Amino acid sequence: MPNVLGLGAGVKWKGGEPTGEEALVILVSKKVPQEHLTTGERIPPMLFGVQTDVLQIGFPEIQRVAVAYPGLRERIRPAVGGVSIGHPQVTAGTLGVPVSDRSCVPHRFYVLSNNHILAASNQARTGDPILQPAPVDGGRIPRDTLAHLSRFVPVEIEPPIDRDNHRNLVDAALAEADPLDLSPEIAQIGFLTGFLNAHEVNVGMEVRKTGRTTGYTTGRVTVVGATVDVGYGGGTIARFTDQIVTTPMSEGGDSGSVIVTFDNLAVGLLFAGSPFASIANQMEHVQRLLGIEVAPR
Repeated sequence: MPNVLGLGAGVKWKGGEPTGEEALVILVSKKVPQEHLTTGERIPPMLFGVQTDVLQIGFPEIQRVAVAYPGLRERIRPAVGGVSIGHPQVTAGTLGVPVSDRSCVPHRFYVLSNNHILAASNQARTGDPILQPAPVDGGRIPRDTLAHLSRFVPVEIEPPIDRDNHRNLVDAALAEADPLDLSPEIAQIGFLTGFLNAHEVNVGMEVRKTGRTTGYTTGRVTVVGATVDVGYGGGTIARFTDQIVTTPMSEGGDSGSVIVTFDNLAVGLLFAGSPFASIANQMEHVQRLLGIEVAPR
């Protein structure tokens, strides 16, 4: 079918509000009038016994960096979530939130963000310096080195790996930092109270984030359990499963932001978007794959 990028679980929306009626949501780059589609191209009103709905999300990608929100592109110590950060080989992204390693005694402390921000889309090496602010915002080695790359979850990308074989759940990475250089809070939001499990994330949920480019923004969850193809630059594509789709609440440079509820429970890790939607990894998967927990205050 033309323009189809993925699908997920959601509800019917009318007048900008969720109806509560369950629907299989088909994600498309652009809605096309029915009269311009052939019979074989039209999405049926029911699939697998569930009604369908169509959601235009543009073409989600790891977005190009835009002008930063005042104050969040500066050097900040102790560093907090929401500020500019990046590997020397990237332009800029967002420090999601400082976290700790639940497997270590005493605790080790890290900054959480995306693989494509801290690990240059699989190209970085463990131990590489991480700058705050990011290079495009004036960060330089060694003056602005905040942390060193500790670990990341590799992202499978086409080419060389055919997207039908992708098993991507997260675009996530950690960089270890001196705890004295961190404050485990998010600018304009505060301290996390915990992580939500995937089954607790619901369509219609009101969420918010602070990011390097757009600052503090709010939105609503539109789709959960989404399978979606995301552009990784230069014509490359990565297919992700079990993703969260929200109303648009980000621009380039906001990648790495932690999306939270209004009682500060972490919902997802933002990593891609378009003018029509933002895409985030389920925080449950990020927590499990990186072995992290909320950092003590």
